[in-house]
Amino acid sequence: MFTARWWERRGLQIGLLGLVVGGAFVLRQTQGSFLLEVYQGITRPLQIMSSGPTKEERLRDAQLLELQTQIVDLQSQNQKLKQILNYNEQEKAAKPLAVARVIGRSADNWWQQVTLNRGSSNGVQEGSVVRAEGGLIGLVENVTPNSSRVLLVSDFKSQVGVTVSRTGAKGVLRGDGSTEAVLEFYEKVPNVKIGDLIATSTYSQKFPSGIAVGRIKSLDLKRLPASIAKIELFPPIRSLDWVEIYSKPEAQPEAPVNADKQKETQESQKSVSQAKPN
Repeated sequence: MFTARWWERRGLQIGLLGLVVGGAFVLRQTQGSFLLEVYQGITRPLQIMSSGPTKEERLRDAQLLELQTQIVDLQSQNQKLKQILNYNEQEKAAKPLAVARVIGRSADNWWQQVTLNRGSSNGVQEGSVVRAEGGLIGLVENVTPNSSRVLLVSDFKSQVGVTVSRTGAKGVLRGDGSTEAVLEFYEKVPNVKIGDLIATSTYSQKFPSGIAVGRIKSLDLKRLPASIAKIELFPPIRSLDWVEIYSKPEAQPEAPVNADKQKETQESQKSVSQAKPN
């Protein structure tokens, strides 16, 4: 009876003591390798998560960066080649007759005309095209042996056939007496948007096609009878100094007139002349 009670009181303590002694004996015999393995098993996932990308991932990232670098380099080389080819094509296509300086400009016609220090002795003639940094300046309208007068694209009288580079929409550009101009489209609802670039059109008889003119600043697509746009002119017309003069474009051959249309026109002109009083 006494022994049973004693065992109930001391049995748990003796069991715990035996467990501690046994654990200490195991640790002594295994030199803690079992606990080390348990610890490593618990902490290994955490180490993997905090150690960053694996060797394979780092290799893959390096290969990707190498490819991206090669692509950027090829794009840069391609752009340089395009610039060289475009420069050569422009050089072959047109060379200026002369480089001229603006020597005359009055406050009364500041946006209408300028006088240059080059004339017929330099090959300049009426209809010669004048360009400056940024694009089209205007057209030579009067020439002397040593000077020439230029009608600017900003003049109210100026009319230039232009096209929207992005979509090919066409229209007529008229000066506004400022650094801006008004473009009246041929179409009622042209495919254009603010920011589109404007250049001379292939339809133009006075200017070669593809000369930069400006950029669409605002649009009025509800205007009647035709939509219009405000154009910000690229060339520094406000402060012109040096310009380039190019040959007058060759006249384009006129399309043959239909025989019936020609006959109709002649008959119409004859009727009008007969109706006039003597």
